[in-house]
Formats: sequence, structure tokens, C-alpha cells
Amino acid sequence: MTFSITLIGGPTALIEIDGFRLLADPTFDAPGSYQLPHVKLEKLEGPAVGANAVGEIDAVLLSHDQHSDNLDNSGKAFLATAKRVLTTEAGAKRLGGQAEGFAPWASTELKGKNGGSLTITATPARHGPAGIEPLSGDVIGFVVTPNNGRPIYISGDTTWFDGVAEVARRFDCGVVLPFAGSAQTRGPFHLTMDTNDTIETARAFPDAVIIPVHTDGWAHFRQNAQDLRVSFDALGFGKRLKILQPGVKTAIEV
Repeated sequence: MTFSITLIGGPTALIEIDGFRLLADPTFDAPGSYQLPHVKLEKLEGPAVGANAVGEIDAVLLSHDQHSDNLDNSGKAFLATAKRVLTTEAGAKRLGGQAEGFAPWASTELKGKNGGSLTITATPARHGPAGIEPLSGDVIGFVVTPNNGRPIYISGDTTWFDGVAEVARRFDCGVVLPFAGSAQTRGPFHLTMDTNDTIETARAFPDAVIIPVHTDGWAHFRQNAQDLRVSFDALGFGKRLKILQPGVKTAIEV
């Protein structure tokens, strides 16, 4: 199977597969600050591709709507241009419009003009350590399953926990996109995957290509793509790690 990914910045990635165009967590704002109820976030880098250059999107895969590093002001405006917006149940209620809410393991089908289809399955995510849920709110990831080819797993904002392991047990994914910047805001713990979590994820999906996103561009990230490269190379996983250049459409073969 061959498909392509274009990293736009942070968690935002354009995935093109079997004639479908999917966008993960749209963020298109210029650098700036965002005051959330519990923390202030600072964006350091703008998008490598502007919202008006993305083109037609079949579905937005929105892991959650409550944090500006996953859905910013321009990203919210972009949602109206997508045919479908798939997100958490709580997020769909907040966003309204064409947003559709999914609990973990619920699935839906995208149908194309040529008769093709993709199955999208929501997956569990925990945005930090156990007990963080009342502060972080609901988050989901996604598994994208084409008619012919292995599934693709998009982790969403999560650390390594039993839910990610269960995704690996249920789906033989050929590609995994971990959100891997080791985000840290409220305390001495990370809210997204760090290098150790990403290694555990790579072990759980033993022959998948690992394509990290959400590793750069925000002040609250504590690790970046180069940290992953050093760790993966040191532990013998380096050949499986694919680091994308922002703005460059990259073909992936699995």
C-alpha cells in the first residue's frame, strides 16, 4: 500500500489514501499565545501549508477540541469546509454544525465517488497520567482502515497506556502516527508521548512505520523529533522511524 502524508505543523497532517483526503487536528494560526482555563500555551511556528492551500477535505479527524494546540482559531474556521468532522462526543456537542461524536471503538465509513471506502474507528486516548481526565477532558485517536491495505493509527494526544496497547491488539497497523512532543504544562508529568512512550508504542506495533507528529512548534513541548531520532537509533528502532519535513508531501510504502 502507498499513501502520502504532508506534515503541516504540530499535530496537523494531511493524509491522502485511496482517493480520500483526511486532515488531522487542524491548526493554521500564526505564532502567538492562547490563554486556556488552566494554562497559557505559546505557539512558536506557523503552518507549513496555509488553510487556503490544503484543498478539499473528505474528513477532519479531530482528537479533541478543547486545546488550542490541536484546534486553534483558524482551525475552527476550517472545519466548515470539510465534508465531515469526526471527534469526541463532548467535542461534537460543543462544536455543533457537522461535527460527529464518537466514543472509543465506535466506527464509521467514508464513501468515495468511485465506490471506494475507508473505515474510521475511534480509539482510546489518555491525555496524561491516570487521573488527568477531569482536567484534560475527553480525547480520542483514530484507526483508518482502507479496503486494501493495512490500517493507519493516529494516536491523538495520549501517553502510553493500556488503551494504546489494546489498539495494537485489535489492529495490525502498518503505520503509526504518535503525538510525541512530551507536552508538559501543569506539573512534572507529560501529557503526550515522550521518547519512552513512543518506543513502547513501536514495540507494540512491531513492524509498523513510526511517523511522529506534534513534536515541534510549541513552547510546552519538552522533546522533539531529533530526540526521537537519537533514542530510536540507540535502541535499534531507527530504520522504522520516519521524520517528515513540514510542507513536503511524502509517499509512504508499507
